[in-house]
Amino acid sequence: MTARPLRQGWLVTPVLALVLALVFVTASQRLKAVPRQSVSAEMQVALPLFVQVFMAMGDRYLAANIAAIRALVVSTEKMKPEDYAVLGKVQGDVSWLNPAHEDNYYIAFAILPQYGELDAAQTILARASRIRFFDYQPSFFYAFNQWYYRHDPVGAAAWLREAAAKLPDPDQQLTMQNMAARWMDKAQDTELAIRVVEAMAKEARRRDFRRYLETRVVRLRQLQQLRRAAITYRERFGRPVANLQELVNSGILPALPQDPFGFGFGFDPQGNIVLRTSPPPS
Repeated sequence: MTARPLRQGWLVTPVLALVLALVFVTASQRLKAVPRQSVSAEMQVALPLFVQVFMAMGDRYLAANIAAIRALVVSTEKMKPEDYAVLGKVQGDVSWLNPAHEDNYYIAFAILPQYGELDAAQTILARASRIRFFDYQPSFFYAFNQWYYRHDPVGAAAWLREAAAKLPDPDQQLTMQNMAARWMDKAQDTELAIRVVEAMAKEARRRDFRRYLETRVVRLRQLQQLRRAAITYRERFGRPVANLQELVNSGILPALPQDPFGFGFGFDPQGNIVLRTSPPPS
């Protein structure tokens, strides 16, 4: 059967979700600077789990719902950092009582990471991802937090691939797998990035997507070659390389590698050699 051509619109929903998440995070960061009044007693204490279950007449799911409603109605614009810690504890308790609680993981992703409770949010999302085997969103949100807040492209890509496996449409899966492969470009450990993308290529069912991933492996190997050459340059001359052509002029490389995507290579603000994601300025 002939492979279908790759389409740019593989997955609208997850890509749109990523854009909306970035917009939400940016807006929330600006709101953090707004002066707040004191919050009421609604989020100043987290009851022990056994007390919550006892008050719900032994029904852990009812206890989870009560705590989730408490987290949902709290007026966050007046909260202090210590109140957000309590909110993280309350929502963590909900995820322990009922890890599949949908409203809980939504609220956790939307609020907690912005206010210093990233660990609590990731715990909640991880629990939801494990129990909600049919739902790609907890894994997707976890991946976003790893990428945006923890600057961990390798971990983020792993969770993004887990989210892709839960999507029902093959084209949607391809789009999210492609996003994961692109995030691997940012990994500091290029050898690890190469192994991950090579494994993705071997697992790919569509030949065109496999060839695309193999091309990404070529780029990563070229990046690895340049970074190793830069280390040799520093050891030989006692200073970092200022531009890539110096690697050729010094005799360390016979020629600069030619990026199969045509974007080439550059430097990040820290002076590390990186893959470009767009053509260099003319």
